[in-house]
Amino acid sequence: MVERAGPGGEGDVIDHFSAKAIQNYLSAFDKAFSKSDVSSMRAFFNDSYEVDDARGQSDWTEALFDEFKARRGYDLRNYLPNLFSKEKSDLNSRVLFDYRSTIGDLILEKYTSEWAKWAHGRGKIVRNQAHGSPANTLDLYSVVDIPEIEGTDLLRIKFASSAANIMGKKLASSESATWENEHFLTNLADVKRALDLFMVGGINHLFYHGTPYTPQNAAFPGWLFYAAVHFTPHNPFWKDFGKLNNYVARCQTFLQDSKGNNDVLFYFPITDRLTEQSPKGLLEHFDGVTPEFNGTDFKEVGQKLLDRGYGFDFISDKQIQNLSTKNQVILTGGISYKTILLAESEQVPLETLETLINLAKQGATIIVHKKLPADVPGLGNLDARRAKFKALLAELHFENVGKVQNLADVKYNFNQAKIGQGSILVGEDLDEMMVFAKIYRETMIDNGLQFVRKTHANGNYYFVNNKTAKAFDGWVKLSVNAKAAALYNPMTEALGMAKYNAKTNEIYLQLAAGESCIIETYKTPVSGATYAYFKPKGETQELTGTWKISFLEGGPELPKTVETNSLGSWTKLDGEAYKNFSGTASYTLDFAKPNTSSAGYWLDLGKVAESATVSINGKFLGTLIGPTYRVFVPNSLLKDQNTLVVNVSNSMANRVIAIEKQGVVWQKFYNINVSARLRPNLGKEGYFTTQNWQPRESGLLEKVTLTAVEKE
Repeated sequence: MVERAGPGGEGDVIDHFSAKAIQNYLSAFDKAFSKSDVSSMRAFFNDSYEVDDARGQSDWTEALFDEFKARRGYDLRNYLPNLFSKEKSDLNSRVLFDYRSTIGDLILEKYTSEWAKWAHGRGKIVRNQAHGSPANTLDLYSVVDIPEIEGTDLLRIKFASSAANIMGKKLASSESATWENEHFLTNLADVKRALDLFMVGGINHLFYHGTPYTPQNAAFPGWLFYAAVHFTPHNPFWKDFGKLNNYVARCQTFLQDSKGNNDVLFYFPITDRLTEQSPKGLLEHFDGVTPEFNGTDFKEVGQKLLDRGYGFDFISDKQIQNLSTKNQVILTGGISYKTILLAESEQVPLETLETLINLAKQGATIIVHKKLPADVPGLGNLDARRAKFKALLAELHFENVGKVQNLADVKYNFNQAKIGQGSILVGEDLDEMMVFAKIYRETMIDNGLQFVRKTHANGNYYFVNNKTAKAFDGWVKLSVNAKAAALYNPMTEALGMAKYNAKTNEIYLQLAAGESCIIETYKTPVSGATYAYFKPKGETQELTGTWKISFLEGGPELPKTVETNSLGSWTKLDGEAYKNFSGTASYTLDFAKPNTSSAGYWLDLGKVAESATVSINGKFLGTLIGPTYRVFVPNSLLKDQNTLVVNVSNSMANRVIAIEKQGVVWQKFYNINVSARLRPNLGKEGYFTTQNWQPRESGLLEKVTLTAVEKE
């Protein structure tokens, strides 16, 4: 059954493995659009394949036996006991592999490819979420215009960007910030953190998950989407949301106007999964590096590649067939790679091994972790395929690399088989083999800086994010050679030529906790205005005095203006109105200019719930969405006496808590209504509730400070 269908969309899931079913389905769209002008529409979108989450699993199609025989070379009806057997045997595993491979072929050819052709025939592109499919998602992403992913795991995210890079697609997109936190608790800093992770994962075309239509006169909190991040004008962060949108747009300008620059093609060993029985049913559903890969060398190597700072893209068996080699590099999608890496795997298709060896003969370096695969999968024509497979392996003659390279006095922990103009390396020490193949990691990862590296016409871009809770201030080495480098801060728009040592390829970075920057390197010398680096001058000073707090907009009602000499959550003020309030409050403070002579000051708001805008003496300085809430104040702006105005917006939570206490039923979403992410928030009716919540902290929560700084 269709899961979470809109009105009119309820009913049976279509047969994704039948060309006839897809054409019947698409004909309904042709009829619907026949009298409408859809020329302005860019794309058709397919949400994640979640048929395995609905009632029952789609594992059959009317033409299955004929399709199976044509593709696998034997009749599945003669092996049904092996297909359904729970006993783990070689024969049963081979039949299961062939069945799952056939299903994968059908969803690729009969559904995804046909849908894309249909859209292209009508002048539209397609955007597709393939995750959850009972097929190799890398192949499904390959036949669409914009691969799209969702989630919070970097290995999962890289499946969409990998397919885009390998197939030469300009865009890879994401469904972003769907379930960052529980309802009403996610702030813009949480969303930014999620978006930064997507961009580090190679995504360059970000989508928020969506928001439902809600009438203008609908009572607070309006009509809500079942997912937990609410992008709605009823959310107090709405007017600060533009700051995040501008940040994303600036990042995408660089990430879309460039190509991937990863060194490693990391083979996705789907074969081993297709041969393993699953308690979930006949089919395996692929969703990145899911828990089913736990304990596998593939997952451990993938995590090590991330942790050690190697740039890589996943690649499938089908995609490997399209690779070529020139001047010892591997080419695909207009991008060059330095190696193909295989984690330990028991079986790979004959065609994959044939191509890998041919690529090596043409000059490629193939790296295999631990050991080579030993056999082919599947039952059809097994003896002939197995004989060819073993003959190919017999061509490889391995020796310790020290001996092969006439380095008898050096003992390496891996072996090398030279073949043609290239070689195949097999060993335990991944770092050692990488260095031997002249593949160098980005050591900034050791400082908690995550990155994605891209290529532009005259050099490289790096998107760098400080994922730690501490500021970073220091030199980092880049793995690319350059004559010069520039820096751009996509949040503040600060830019200029960086401190850069061309001899050592080191660049100087200053990043607050959670902050990001763009590095642009150049192959040729470039000069220009320098990037502004700052160092503290003198002690940090707290801004003290009488704060005036006025409540500007929100509800259920605007609390009265108050004055205080100490900052803290406004929910701790006397009166229910303060505890119940969701909206924006203005903090005003008069302060004297510090005595320190400097280029300017860092104004740090400390801990803020949840976003803020800052003005001094009527001059707007910026919108701060976190996780660090600081802004630069030029010395020229300050007078002997100054007025600071900070407008702070909190979350929707306190107002929802208040109306629930009044017995207001606000959950009005069709079908699924508002589902709790965490079980303690599940109410008696099965819907999300705040009945056990206390008011959330709101406003400026700790001291506000000024730190004098000078330019380095």
